[in-house]
Amino acid sequence: MTGTTDTRPVHDGHHTVGELVNQAGEQLSQLVRQELALAKEELTEKGRRAGRGGGMLGGAGAFAYAGLLGLAGTGVAALSLVLPLWAAALIVTAVLFAIAAVLAVTGRSQLRRATPPTPEVTIGSVKADVEEIRERAHR
Repeated sequence: MTGTTDTRPVHDGHHTVGELVNQAGEQLSQLVRQELALAKEELTEKGRRAGRGGGMLGGAGAFAYAGLLGLAGTGVAALSLVLPLWAAALIVTAVLFAIAAVLAVTGRSQLRRATPPTPEVTIGSVKADVEEIRERAHR
């Protein structure tokens, strides 16, 4: 007999309990790593989208602010045709502050109702994995 011989007994395709526990541990560890990688990928993509969207909204806000200043000046000029200049400026300023207050209250209520960004797909996948493990454990 040349070479090495395998000292493990042959089980006709059946594994010992120790082997099955070891295999289950390895599979569970691999599953956790895969779920973490999925969560990281999902949150990274959501972060990219939020960054691009935030940048575009910031640019739109800057242009809207410039337009609002122009509109306010136009409003003051138009009202000054029928009112003293100071009264026209005061009316336009009051309207702008009223709009700002409404937007602030509405925005605050929207932020309170916002949910934190969570990896929803990964959470669903983990729940499905846990359910599958429970079902197989009962068999």
